[in-house]
Amino acid sequence: MKTLRESLAVLCLSLTLTSTAGFAQQAPPLTTSLDKNTYWLTKNYRPRDFDSVRMNNSNRLEALLRAGKLYLSLQDSIALTLENNIDIEIQRYGPELARYDFARASAGGQIRGVSTAVTQGASSAVNLITGGFGTGNGGQAAGGGTGSATGTVFQVTGSAIPNLDPVLATSYFHSKASNPQTNSFVTGISALVVNSDQFNTSLQKQFLTGTTMNLAYGSTSSGTNSPNSDLNPFTRSNVQLQLTQRLLQGFGKAINNRNIRVARNNLKVSDLTFKLQVITTVSATINLYWDLVSFNQDVTVKQKAVDLAKKLYEDNKKQVEIGTLAPIEIVRAEAEVARTQQDLTVSETQLLQQEAIIKNSLSRSGIASPSVADARIIPTDQIRVPTSEELKPVTELVQEALTNRPELEQTKLNIINTKIGIQGSKSALLPTLDATASMTNNGLAGAISNLPVAGGRIRQVDPFFIGDYFTALGQLAKRNFPDYAVGFNLNIPLRNRAAQADYANDTLRLRQQELQEQRQINQIRLDITNAAIGLQQARARHESAVKSRRLQEQTLEAEQKKYALGSSTIFLVIQAQRDLATSQGVEVTALANYSRAKNSMDVVSGRLLEVNSVSLEEATKGIVTRAPTVIP
Repeated sequence: MKTLRESLAVLCLSLTLTSTAGFAQQAPPLTTSLDKNTYWLTKNYRPRDFDSVRMNNSNRLEALLRAGKLYLSLQDSIALTLENNIDIEIQRYGPELARYDFARASAGGQIRGVSTAVTQGASSAVNLITGGFGTGNGGQAAGGGTGSATGTVFQVTGSAIPNLDPVLATSYFHSKASNPQTNSFVTGISALVVNSDQFNTSLQKQFLTGTTMNLAYGSTSSGTNSPNSDLNPFTRSNVQLQLTQRLLQGFGKAINNRNIRVARNNLKVSDLTFKLQVITTVSATINLYWDLVSFNQDVTVKQKAVDLAKKLYEDNKKQVEIGTLAPIEIVRAEAEVARTQQDLTVSETQLLQQEAIIKNSLSRSGIASPSVADARIIPTDQIRVPTSEELKPVTELVQEALTNRPELEQTKLNIINTKIGIQGSKSALLPTLDATASMTNNGLAGAISNLPVAGGRIRQVDPFFIGDYFTALGQLAKRNFPDYAVGFNLNIPLRNRAAQADYANDTLRLRQQELQEQRQINQIRLDITNAAIGLQQARARHESAVKSRRLQEQTLEAEQKKYALGSSTIFLVIQAQRDLATSQGVEVTALANYSRAKNSMDVVSGRLLEVNSVSLEEATKGIVTRAPTVIP
């Protein structure tokens, strides 16, 4: 029977070690029927495998390539951003991390928090010479307040959170002890030798109410060389049920489930962070695209200036040849050709830089693919200024922004999380008072010792205790030898300075967050007002630039006619050509500034995704169902 007990204990120990080993190394794949049959038992101790990151681009990118050219519409640019942009792909892991953080909180663990940082999108290459429309931050320029946000609550103070996952503990010890005796009257021998096998197992479960339940079983089988032991070997067994209830600090579900509530709110915070990342990146893509259109228009303007300068040079050259113009005028015309050619070269290189930035933003592998790196981008959309601006009143736009802006919702959730955390700090101010009740059943059984008794004493053993291991278990089941105990444990910190400091710290941080929320609301109102004014200014500047360009065209035409009649000079003609090129550049810049102002208004009012038909569900999956634009 002793061998049976030892074998059972070794088996339990082996199961425990097998379960624990799953944390140290990855479990082998399920290839055998035994693994499949025991997977339900070991699945909680196996690491989970996750898919590798996707580095290939979507098929949309290749579908838009034709003969070394990438034909790109604004909607295709947005679709490629949702499918391939790495910033958005990184942020897709945020909600998944938040879900596992919620699982950790549901088990009673300390939450690790979620990141609310947002990566700003790529910015355009450079500013145009005539005032510039590129910015150093493609996302922030379109939003004013779409930057990184922080404030996630980490539960580090307050009353202790109970461990909500049950814990099974098992132990086995075999020992041999040799104890010299100073008095052999009790043991009947001068050197007492005890061989024992001790097996203990317990199951502990804590609850959100502040209750702890512990069910423990212990068994010790011993054999000794003492002739005075009437039972030798013998087995002592006991089973105990102990309940502990917090009565002051840590009492109640509202205190102990605060991490779960915070983690549940963080699920929403993570979704809002992903939405904010999509808004920021899409806004930057829109700016990049319209800047690309403007760079193309700027190249066209510079090319027209070169053509005019070359035509003037050729006309002067002919007049010099027939003797109607001084040779010095050829030098002036040729210098103007060189200057305009230089401007054209600068504009063309800026266009190449802009194309590289866009291709890097719309592709997972950047410009590593030769087919993408060598392709020239042909934008198929043009910036259009409507005849009239249909703009809602500022008060309505502000109300929409307060409803739709994800960063404001994040701030509100963080304030709620802080208030939840304060409940734990407030509970930690209380003394610790725990009520405890336990019930223990004891058992003892063994065989009559066959060692000779000193002095010829006759052994008198109660037959109730004579038996084997199962006899002791029977005594436990019948509760022949019960113990009961009730009590309490009171712990009163006399100064309690740490708990007071934690509560004060959390409360003051809450006040800061409330002020930050108001500051954010004020900033949103200011963003809306500035965006509305900026849109009106951009529209007025574009109208002025168009009128100025038309007047400069008329001026150049008149100056050329006067020059042909001999009533003007080449200097005045060149000056008129430069003024026309400048006015054309200003018109291009004004058009680009209008597109950015319109994009900024959509962002600050929280309507960017709606205006550009962006589905948040498609953004989450990284798959846009809309077919690529038909290549012209």
